[in-house]
Amino acid sequence: MATISDLSAFVTVARAGGFRGAARASPDSASSLSAAVRRLEEQLGVRLLNRTTRSVVPTEAGASLLERLGPALAEVEAALDVVNGFRARPAGTLRLNVPVSAARLVLPAIVPAFLAAYPDIRLEVTADDAFVNMLAGGFDAGIRYDERLEQDMVAVPIGPRVQRAAAAAAPAYLARRGRPSHPRDLLHHACLQGRFSGGSPITWEFERDGEVVRIEPNGPLVVSIGTATDLAVEAALAGTGIIILFEDWLRPHLDSGALVPVLEDWWQPFPGPYLYFPSRRLMPAPLRAFVDFIKSQAAT
Repeated sequence: MATISDLSAFVTVARAGGFRGAARASPDSASSLSAAVRRLEEQLGVRLLNRTTRSVVPTEAGASLLERLGPALAEVEAALDVVNGFRARPAGTLRLNVPVSAARLVLPAIVPAFLAAYPDIRLEVTADDAFVNMLAGGFDAGIRYDERLEQDMVAVPIGPRVQRAAAAAAPAYLARRGRPSHPRDLLHHACLQGRFSGGSPITWEFERDGEVVRIEPNGPLVVSIGTATDLAVEAALAGTGIIILFEDWLRPHLDSGALVPVLEDWWQPFPGPYLYFPSRRLMPAPLRAFVDFIKSQAAT
């Protein structure tokens, strides 16, 4: 019978993509993790990881095992974590998967105060705009917007409840190319676009007095949403073109005058993000503390 510790070692190594990386995220050494995986493979009679000098990749059998083990081990951890409720202060690790925008615009107003209130909790945040299987990835919770929430999840509001998509450009660009007066005018402008991994550039959407206008902009630069957004901002500051982004992201540049609002009366509001997590009976104590904390913040 495979032990939970060996199974956990396999999951840690597979997710880290190597024994050294797994050792950095684990109290165990790389050699002990390697021994645990080798022992598990011998017990199961099948190779779980293909090892090279550069990487460690799950085999087909390993990938299947990993997919099932991730949620199962999370449930085991949650069950053991129930004793945390008897402690004076919750302790443990809370792992969050969030979009880059949330790491930049939402969490800074929450995390410092939360960690000060719960000094025995360690928070691990992965900023990733790709769609991920939260449980298989080993995360306790995630932050996403309405249209991107996974099914069968509990959703709790976090951060600002209304945000806006702001269009802006540098004064030099507008002096050179003119100021658009209607969203369709953007079809004749240099637009700095974003797209999600593997997808097409995002359609730009505007709204005023119930009228919604969607355009497919063109321009000299397309960046990955989140990971390369700062490049688009720098290009806008340099006068390369017009950018659309979270108003809060652009606010420092708008306040300084480095960027000028464009079509401000057409900026479209949208609902703020949600913290989401599995609807399971045993919620880990660090996650329970985080949920209670953001609820108390919203009530103040």
